[in-house]
Amino acid sequence: MGRIKKHPPVKLIIGFIFSDDEVLRKAQSILVRYFGKADFQSPKLPFKHTAYYEKEIGPGLKRKFIGFLRLIPPERLPKIKIITNKIEARLSSQSKRRINIDPGYIDLSKLMLATTKDYKHRVYLDKGIYAEITLFYQDKSFKPWEWTYPDYKTGEYAAIFNQLRDIYRGQIK
Repeated sequence: MGRIKKHPPVKLIIGFIFSDDEVLRKAQSILVRYFGKADFQSPKLPFKHTAYYEKEIGPGLKRKFIGFLRLIPPERLPKIKIITNKIEARLSSQSKRRINIDPGYIDLSKLMLATTKDYKHRVYLDKGIYAEITLFYQDKSFKPWEWTYPDYKTGEYAAIFNQLRDIYRGQIK
């Protein structure tokens, strides 16, 4: 029989899809009040992998990721997803989101994302929230699965998540 151990804390990351830099600034400001100081910010990247968000958020979409200094217990992910959904709603205009906020975490072996949508490769966590292992770490880099979103399959994103993993690895030593 295996010994039950507590999971070590993980690095909270947030991904944004947006077109208005001011809405991004407001979202980040709110998130810092909830989760503390960010210790990583990716550059703003063009988001051209799907048109899914354009109808709601608008054209000229961009993507950005941030990581937070304070590590979290992984079981907090459902509550964090509920908070980010409320922030999306708060920043909405005329019943349309102006920003998509996707929380997740990095540990040494994976990138986990939270979602409200069930599917064959997702696991129910709590309070209507599911989790998906979006990337796995192997041979010194993050790698995609068959179900990984197209943008997360890019080398550009792998480099971002590798940086975040390096920061996390330094935090848990």
